Amino acid sequence: MMTDSKIKVLVVDDSAYSRQTIKKMLETDPNIIVIGIASDGIDAMAKTLRLKPDLITLDFEMPQMDGFSFLRWLMKERPTPVIMVSSYSDTKTVFKALELGAVDFIAKPTKRASAELQGIEKDLLRKVRGTKNLRMDRLSKNLQLLSAGHEGTPAMEPSIGDIDVVAIGASTGGPAALQIILTRLPSDFSAAVLISQHMPKGFTGPLAERLDKLSEVKIKEAENGDIVEEGKVLICPGGYHIALRKKGQKCHVLLKEATIEDKYVPSVDTMMTSAAEHYGSKTMGVVLTGMGNDGKKGILEIKSRGGYTIAESEETAVVFGMPAEVINTGVVDRVLPLPEIPMELIKIVKRGQD
Repeated sequence: MMTDSKIKVLVVDDSAYSRQTIKKMLETDPNIIVIGIASDGIDAMAKTLRLKPDLITLDFEMPQMDGFSFLRWLMKERPTPVIMVSSYSDTKTVFKALELGAVDFIAKPTKRASAELQGIEKDLLRKVRGTKNLRMDRLSKNLQLLSAGHEGTPAMEPSIGDIDVVAIGASTGGPAALQIILTRLPSDFSAAVLISQHMPKGFTGPLAERLDKLSEVKIKEAENGDIVEEGKVLICPGGYHIALRKKGQKCHVLLKEATIEDKYVPSVDTMMTSAAEHYGSKTMGVVLTGMGNDGKKGILEIKSRGGYTIAESEETAVVFGMPAEVINTGVVDRVLPLPEIPMELIKIVKRGQD
């Protein structure tokens, strides 16, 4: 964890335009200082050892040594938080880099001015600030859990449970945490699952497809009109917020487009509040790793209607911001390390609340 007042950043990118744009964006914050720039992996290795940055922004397409090779070296020799800089079309790179230890990513700056570039700047600054509270040791443990795999999850016994929908919110460190949870749910999990993971447009679809291939439950990116039903996991698309509306006896997805003013996208609060309004005491809210306080209002709403609430414990959360905020409300039923959350979901959904 960083203790200095200023966050020292090394910018690594083979594009001179991207290097200068990222540097300018970062230096708009007086608490961030760019201590160096590098145009390839070899240069980045030398500057990492010499300058000892608190954080590295890293492009993956570079001459001499690509981003993956540099990331493998970095995590072995000097584990340091890395925010990837990736184009919208390069989703496979993003997920591979997250598996290798990158903590988050932003979309690559474009030469278009306007709202798109402003959105990237806002996202970048928020994520860099969040690394002050980031724990690399916890990230490493979660990645070890992923690589170790797990035995098959036993089928659920038929029962009448008290939970119909599980709403899960996550930010930094979330993709790995979601994989650990979802791959441990059985194919006959008898509740619907809604997920809001802070992520830009273009990346949530591939995330859903990837998790679907690894999991026994059915997982897809949510679309307008999707039915919320047991055994199905719906991930809110980047750039939108997920809410629900009643149509006949079923709840359906209602997507709301985010605006540049929205602090968190997709919004965990919006999802949880809407789930609580429609499902009341049959709602479970789960807040995982992430910076900020998204999910705090949603958890309070779920608990006010008699639902069940879980927060990831400090022991495993890569960033303990979001879980700490909801724990501090005093309404969280269970505070659990990440590996224990899947079995808690299965137990409570199966048996209902004790």
